[in-house]
Amino acid sequence: MKIQFLHKGSVYEANLSQPIDLSIPLRNGMENPNCFWAPPVDFSPVVAGNFIGSTAQGGVVNFFNVRFNPHGNGTHTECVGHISRERYVLRDCLQQHHFPAKLISIYPRKTETGDRIVFREQLEEIWDASAPKALIIRTLPNDDLKKRTNYSGANPPYLHHEAVAFLVENGIEHLLLDLPSVDREEDGGALLAHRAFWQYPEAIRTHCTITEMIYVPNEVKDGFYLLNLQTASFDLDASPSKPVIFKCEVVSAKCEV
Repeated sequence: MKIQFLHKGSVYEANLSQPIDLSIPLRNGMENPNCFWAPPVDFSPVVAGNFIGSTAQGGVVNFFNVRFNPHGNGTHTECVGHISRERYVLRDCLQQHHFPAKLISIYPRKTETGDRIVFREQLEEIWDASAPKALIIRTLPNDDLKKRTNYSGANPPYLHHEAVAFLVENGIEHLLLDLPSVDREEDGGALLAHRAFWQYPEAIRTHCTITEMIYVPNEVKDGFYLLNLQTASFDLDASPSKPVIFKCEVVSAKCEV
């Protein structure tokens, strides 16, 4: 099945029969990405009297409790409620779920302090004025260790707050990246990149989201896609999420509507 949509005067066509899932499966135990010292994911069957919710253990159905931390245990999408004093929940902030999206790949630069940072000038060098409202950042080098790395205490790469401000200036409303956070792991609570993205507290962008700990396979090329950002309806600032992209082709360029 194919659909067409308009973006900045051009008509694009996306093939919905060829989805590319950017989420990392949430598995029981330690085989998940983990950050900020979150407890490991735990799937355990409900036990009540003679009932056990596991067919592998003799039960008639599988009926499991799940323990996880949305921010620390894998692919997740968050809203401004992650940093705000006011209460915002993702299901209220994210009202649309389909967006034109651009995928870019970039090497974080290693600084004298040992930090690995994506800087504003790196984005400026590759920026395209036709960029849509959603941006997907794949950091390099890229391998499937990202699907199970424990980032806690490792000071993983992050985005400089001026780089995030550049994205905001250029209309990015949904930012997806394969890192545990847009900010430095330990920054004394400054959260400069988060604040820059949501413009908190001066001019809060409540409709904007950040999705962290995605994984983009190497065979997926940089370029233009249709993004379907799927989340669960938790009454929280964040939810485990399933961003799915579809490769797009230009059907007609700069048409008039």
